[in-house]
Amino acid sequence: MGSPGLSNRNNGQQQRLGITEPISLGGPTEYDVIKTRELEKYLQDAGLYENQEEAVSREEVLGRLDQIVKIWVKTISRAKGLNDQLVQEANAKIFTFGSYRLGVHGPGADIDTLCVAPRHVSREEDFFGELHRMLSEMPEVTELHPVPDAHVPVMGFKFNGVSIDLLYARLSLWVIPEDLDISQESILQNADEQTVRSLNGCRVTDQILRLVPNIQNFRTTLRCMRFWAKRRGVYSNVSGFLGGINWALLVARICQLFPNALPNMLVSRFFRVYTQWRWPNPVLLCAIEEGSLGLQVWDPRRYPKDRFHLMPIITPAYPCMNSSYNVSSSTLRIMTEEFQRGNEICEAMEANNANWDALFEPYPFFEAYKNYLQIDVSAENADDLRKWKGWVESRLRHLTLKIERHTYGMLQCHPHPGDFSDKSKPFHCSYFMGLQRKQGVPVNEGEQFDIRHTVEEFKHSVNMYTLWKPGMAIQVSHVKRRSIPNFVFPGGVRPSRPTKATWDSKRSSELRDSVHGQTEKSQEGQAVALREADERKRKRAEDSIDNLRTSKSFASLPPSSGDVHDDSRNPVSIASSCSMKCDESEVNSVNEKPDLKSLTGSPSRHGETNGSARSIQQVNHMLTGINTCNSKEAENLAIEKIISGPYDTHQALPEEPDELEDDVEYRNQFKNLGGNINKSNLDSSHSELAVVGEPVITEKETSCSNHLLPNESLEELEPAELTAPFISSTAAPLPQRKPLIRLNFTSLGKAADKSS
Repeated sequence: MGSPGLSNRNNGQQQRLGITEPISLGGPTEYDVIKTRELEKYLQDAGLYENQEEAVSREEVLGRLDQIVKIWVKTISRAKGLNDQLVQEANAKIFTFGSYRLGVHGPGADIDTLCVAPRHVSREEDFFGELHRMLSEMPEVTELHPVPDAHVPVMGFKFNGVSIDLLYARLSLWVIPEDLDISQESILQNADEQTVRSLNGCRVTDQILRLVPNIQNFRTTLRCMRFWAKRRGVYSNVSGFLGGINWALLVARICQLFPNALPNMLVSRFFRVYTQWRWPNPVLLCAIEEGSLGLQVWDPRRYPKDRFHLMPIITPAYPCMNSSYNVSSSTLRIMTEEFQRGNEICEAMEANNANWDALFEPYPFFEAYKNYLQIDVSAENADDLRKWKGWVESRLRHLTLKIERHTYGMLQCHPHPGDFSDKSKPFHCSYFMGLQRKQGVPVNEGEQFDIRHTVEEFKHSVNMYTLWKPGMAIQVSHVKRRSIPNFVFPGGVRPSRPTKATWDSKRSSELRDSVHGQTEKSQEGQAVALREADERKRKRAEDSIDNLRTSKSFASLPPSSGDVHDDSRNPVSIASSCSMKCDESEVNSVNEKPDLKSLTGSPSRHGETNGSARSIQQVNHMLTGINTCNSKEAENLAIEKIISGPYDTHQALPEEPDELEDDVEYRNQFKNLGGNINKSNLDSSHSELAVVGEPVITEKETSCSNHLLPNESLEELEPAELTAPFISSTAAPLPQRKPLIRLNFTSLGKAADKSS
């Protein structure tokens, strides 16, 4: 692994960004210019850019916030008895990070901010104490919500209607200079862990902007990919997908690999590269530096916990960390399928067979599965719901991980990244998970997965919330696709069957037709082969009789060399054996001139002139195909080389560690369960899950209806629901026994009558 350096290109010096050479230095074509303009207009029409008025309002809010923290620091300094000179020099500074700093925020988006203050200003008493008091007394500040016990302590509020998330970093400096550069490693000297984590967001964001070759192209591409990820339901770090920083790092790496490309090409190459990426090889923007402060950096060779990460996307600022540790095998599978779909659409767009609408089609989550888990969350008031909902959401990925682990990966979950509110129920929201059996695994009649204990274990852990109050309730139930509540649909109206053909529906239809066509073709081929075999037998029999009759007549004739044609040297058959798919052998031989003589044979024989002409045409056609495919295949080979990087030996372990990582924001709000939870045996040597006599849910999954093939099976959940009575007391309610939910695997014929 190399560090960024300088390399010679095009007889000049150009800085190399990234740990490898670029894949392509090619500039944009006229097609790329046109398609990029189309993309920018599409993003504008989708409302992804804020207007000038809102932009000015944000700048004013940030300026006002900077003034407030400067006054606050002077007040603290004076109260702590510092001399007049130190009070005069006392300073604090506001930095931004996240989507706002990257320049890809949209209308109404919050602003991630960091307050940096000197060493004598504490986090607990001064930041969450005095500054919180000052903000609470300001009429322009609303929805003030401090979270001091979070993994990264934060204070959230709205300032003149603009949402602000404010972090705090306490540096070891007595005076904070106005031109402070927080990208320097020395800024972390003697900093506590919470300060290091708080500084990380700004340091990573600034480093990303330094490591991309063209910031404007990076921003347009990232804005596009964020929009795509939200439309396809894979934008959510807390749900086990990827969040804003993850998508920024992925896009930045593509910009490094194609430094002169416009957004149209960068989007296409994004899907091409990550479709082929061999996870868990990490995505790196620069070399991982050990640093001089002894802080732990991501290294699966040294730290066993890092070996469980399935999709490592490493932050470029010291200390380098994996930003995507929440990804599970199910969410990785879903994102990989989405990358493949995006790649197919981009290739179709290049052939003028698709458009941007196809790429940004919303994922039909409530049509994709036949069975779902519904998680209902409720509280007694809005403030309790906000806290309780945030806690439950942070734990949902643990339910996904537990189901995967307890069923040995045979039952797959697809979490929806957002929540839905039922307007008829105050202080209530719902989350959903699609369920399906692992694709390609034979189904045994009546086979079941018992996840009752898994779900009860999850509910028990959720109810250990340290800030739990009476009225905070959670229910988990099974719901079929036809019974999905109407409040999840736009306007509360369940849509009728889609009449407009989408890209996904077309692909499903093509797959079915392909399978059907291959079956018919196979049957036709067998019939033709039998007829040809019979015909050959008949001809051989007739030839044998003719040879016996005429052998004496031809025995005295001399052989005629001019009339003999050796079929074994047929040049057409040799030339036609060259594949037009441009495989690796063709790419490797692109720079070699084909030996036409060896392909066509010697033209001295009578009767070979026509064959030679045909063979030359075949060779020319082959070379044309190679030239057409060469660029793409050469790119694929370069991608293959890059993804076989320095961490090729890193293989994620097949199971999650026994202790799942707590969510970043709520890690310290989870009580020590001790021996209260009866955990099932996760050793893969055991053939069955140990189901203790606690109430648990039995679930079974279904095949995704969008990808249903004729020979696949459907699974149906028996209609049963869980109801969770809750006790109004000062302690969290104990789990209650629930009815059994069974998912029976049936044949396609049986299930077809039941399907909704």
